[in-house]
Amino acid sequence: MGKQKKFVEEITPMDEDFAKWYTDIVKKAELTDYSSVKGCMIIRPYGYAIWENIQKVLDQKFKETGHENVYMPMFIPESLLQKEKDHVKGFAPEVAWVTHGGDEELTEKLCVRPTSETLFCEHYAKIIQSYNDLPKKYNQWCSVVRWEKTTRPFLRTTEFLWQEGHTAHATEEEAQKETIDILNIYADFCENVLAMPVVKGQKTEKEKFAGANATYTIESLMHDGKALQSGTSHNFGDNFAKAFNIQYTDKNGELKYVHQTSWGMTTRLIGAIIMVHGDDSGLKLPPKIAPTQVMIVPIALHKEGVTEKALELKDRISKVARVGIDISDKMPGWKFNEYEMKGIPVRLEIGPKDIEKNQVVLVRRDTGKKTFVSIDEIETKVVELLDDIQSSMLNSAREHRDENTYTAATLDEFINIAQNKPGFIKAMWCGDTACEEKLKEVAGVSSRCIPFKQEQISDKCICCGRDAKHMVYWGKAY
Repeated sequence: MGKQKKFVEEITPMDEDFAKWYTDIVKKAELTDYSSVKGCMIIRPYGYAIWENIQKVLDQKFKETGHENVYMPMFIPESLLQKEKDHVKGFAPEVAWVTHGGDEELTEKLCVRPTSETLFCEHYAKIIQSYNDLPKKYNQWCSVVRWEKTTRPFLRTTEFLWQEGHTAHATEEEAQKETIDILNIYADFCENVLAMPVVKGQKTEKEKFAGANATYTIESLMHDGKALQSGTSHNFGDNFAKAFNIQYTDKNGELKYVHQTSWGMTTRLIGAIIMVHGDDSGLKLPPKIAPTQVMIVPIALHKEGVTEKALELKDRISKVARVGIDISDKMPGWKFNEYEMKGIPVRLEIGPKDIEKNQVVLVRRDTGKKTFVSIDEIETKVVELLDDIQSSMLNSAREHRDENTYTAATLDEFINIAQNKPGFIKAMWCGDTACEEKLKEVAGVSSRCIPFKQEQISDKCICCGRDAKHMVYWGKAY
């Protein structure tokens, strides 16, 4: 028991130091390791397996909606990056530059891609000539580099993995539909796969992507009351098309500029999973994204027939779920804590007494509840339990979000909530960037999004008292 207790104590309690709790889990659940390159992380097999599951689901969704995967170069010539002025201005502080190839100085600097809009635009300008070439719906899975000043594994790193979609359309209406369709795919994925509720909405002018007409976002609330931008979808209009001369001949023989979109999700989703669902024992993984959904821990391995029965169960369960087995000589208590730490949704215990009774013990990671189940029904019961855990985790996260979402009708009330109650604040806004900046200054919060679902809290802006245009979600963010 002493060993078991010590293992749990290795995680800093989240209420004591949330940032330390987070890094403890990332390290001790073997998701990442630190690299000798400052700000870069080594994603270990378990962390990468979660990313592979994210990739698998999203990739299928993209392909079902007519998108194709491509791969663009890692490097972007400086002259190409400069073509869309607003865009380059937005990324300039974070760009990493290559100045030498071997011993020779390059005639033109190359940036390591912070994002690939300019590369896609250059390519589209070559391959799009007619309305018959549209739409172009491309996606790429790759890494990007942004020279961040402060870093934290998954949440903000110098290099990170992501997918970036880039599409070109004949009309503004088609581009707008694509932008919102993708946002809905992201929201559905977060809620139904990651068990993470989100708020859908539009970014303010101040917060939108550099070079875009409009940016749409899904915002989620972490356990500590901070918001996390979990996915974005941008409508570029014809801004990039004009900068890169991406034109097509329409059905009437007239030259028109294409309308473009861009959208992405990153490995920060893994950070979100940790901070939405985790507890003081470690990770809690929603079953749909967990690399291992069921871990079999045989009890009294030295007793006759236990290992054989456990292996038989593994074979049966593997037909309905991702299952592992631990037949090492480590103590059961150590194993229990290890798999709690790793967030495996279900632990299956089986020992000599269970075999006699033709039963197993199923232990839920989300609640700790134990259930005795007949071996004859194991496949059905495992599937039912995983489904219940998935929906329970979403409900629990939604309850936490709703309990930590506040409404403010006056500036004093707004400031008081911002200072004393971590979470989302719903308040009215006039649409003026000056008020947005003032709220950041006096309350330390930023606008998270103008939600699609609007509420009329009052008629007046929370900051200046003029007529309000929107209800906005505000909050402190990662």
